[in-house]
Amino acid sequence: MTPIMKILNKEAILRPFSASFTTDAKVGGTNFLAKSCHRNRKWDALVIGGGHNGLTAAAYLAKSGLQVAVLERRHLLGGAAVTEELIPGFKFSRGSYLQSLLRPCVIRELDLERHGLKLLARNPSSFTPALDGNYLLLGPDAVLNHTEISKFSKRDAEAYSRYEQQLEKFSDFMDSLLDISPPEVTNQMSAMGRKMDKLQRLAFWARLMQKSISLGQKDMIEFINLLLAPASKVLNEWFESEILKATLATDAVIGAMGSVHTPGSGYVLLHHVMGETNGVRGIWSYVEGGMGAVSNAIAKAASEAGASLVTNVEVRQLMVDEQTKVVSGVLLSDGTQINAPVVLSNATPWVTFMKLTPANVLSEGFLNAVKGLDYSSGTTKINLAVDRLPQFRSCKPCSTEGGPEHRGTIHLGADSMEEIDMAYRDALNGHPSRRPLIEMTIPSVLDKTISPPGKHVINLFIQYTPYKLQSGDWQDPTTRDAFSKQCFNLIDEYAPGFSSSIIGYDMLTPPDLEKTFGLTGGNIFHGAMGLDSLFLLRPVKGCSGYKTPLKGLYLCGAGSHPGGGVMGAPGRNAAKVVLQDKST
Repeated sequence: MTPIMKILNKEAILRPFSASFTTDAKVGGTNFLAKSCHRNRKWDALVIGGGHNGLTAAAYLAKSGLQVAVLERRHLLGGAAVTEELIPGFKFSRGSYLQSLLRPCVIRELDLERHGLKLLARNPSSFTPALDGNYLLLGPDAVLNHTEISKFSKRDAEAYSRYEQQLEKFSDFMDSLLDISPPEVTNQMSAMGRKMDKLQRLAFWARLMQKSISLGQKDMIEFINLLLAPASKVLNEWFESEILKATLATDAVIGAMGSVHTPGSGYVLLHHVMGETNGVRGIWSYVEGGMGAVSNAIAKAASEAGASLVTNVEVRQLMVDEQTKVVSGVLLSDGTQINAPVVLSNATPWVTFMKLTPANVLSEGFLNAVKGLDYSSGTTKINLAVDRLPQFRSCKPCSTEGGPEHRGTIHLGADSMEEIDMAYRDALNGHPSRRPLIEMTIPSVLDKTISPPGKHVINLFIQYTPYKLQSGDWQDPTTRDAFSKQCFNLIDEYAPGFSSSIIGYDMLTPPDLEKTFGLTGGNIFHGAMGLDSLFLLRPVKGCSGYKTPLKGLYLCGAGSHPGGGVMGAPGRNAAKVVLQDKST
């Protein structure tokens, strides 16, 4: 077996490789803020965190003429949507790894294609091998889907197109909610502003009612069932084939600390299929250059509009007047004060209100609500460099260019929904899943810019791994090695010899995701996406419209509506609210 070179999760070790691949947008460092012309400058707005939502907010604010600075703790922009060259020649999408949810209006309005965004649609989009030698391919080709599903069930093959059509209807309905601010009631405005706000809320509810009527009673009942029911119940009503149900069920649990039997997991399924690529609904794509290219394009748009993007700068605390509850800027970790009447936080609600906000300025009730947010995570990401493609037992040997089975998401470790539930229960008891659920993607099959010729980059998105272990510790190399080998051995069952192809890898457990990207609890959505944490309830009641109890402080990250994924919607919506407030 080829010796495996592991990459430790330490920024000091990673930086020499990754720094060369940081965004080429206009980026300043600590020296930029230290200059006298900037040290005493009063900015119109500051953005805490240079993730894709923070960059999106900055781009819209700068396009509207505001003087904006983005303050990023790490050495590169993008948050979890970054590309890092951890092993020479191999460029990893280190956090997020697929694109579909980025809002079309963001792509269009920020002209991201001109700024370098290139989406690589996948076809087929899904491959599920079974240990018995069978496999299931799915994608945008209806004929392929019918043929593939017919291998397991003629009935399911006929039902699948109707299932897709229904989800598309529901996705169209959800579209009307994604690019707007929830109609939150607020008193933080003038009398004229409150009057306008009331009219806007009435108009929103009228539009929503009209959309509900157009959907029809039968479909509305089915929509409510999807929102409230466990994904297993929904899928069992549609299909009988275990491999098909298990393949579809992964969308209901991926990134969440929940089971296919968890009520409300049907919404998570919908959340993962309501995106699009190049105008085609439900298609996930790779991004040429890795997911950092998304953030890079947004950063270029923001910089072109006049935003200042600053890396290696950590915000220690918000500056807030205790009496008036008005924000006046931020205090950096080196003691520097930066003044601004508006601050947007791209950090999680927990970090924003529990770490960055001074004590005694928020009510006990509000803080209790924030403390009650669910940040549990069962996710581990492993990024690998390999010297050859995996050869799956269920398929014929393929060339270095790859076959249909290598282009999309490869589902491993669960041939049925019950196996997914068993993996979840292991984690619920504090243990890494004995048989992990693995989503494998190989972007280098379509993107030739991220790996040396003949070699490949592989992403493993793995569930379930609890944040705290019943026995062992994620910082213990023995524990980490044991789990990574467990995952590689599982892949060997489907693709013999896979382990011997590994050149090196980087593993991010929930605590690593928290430390590296600031994801509280390792939760990739900035908080659970349950029905009690969506729309008017996200992140908490009374704080869903991006405004907070502190005047001048806004949320613009995935912890706000409409939630997680590389969407850009929270950043865009928050910027619109800021601009509206400034106009009133």
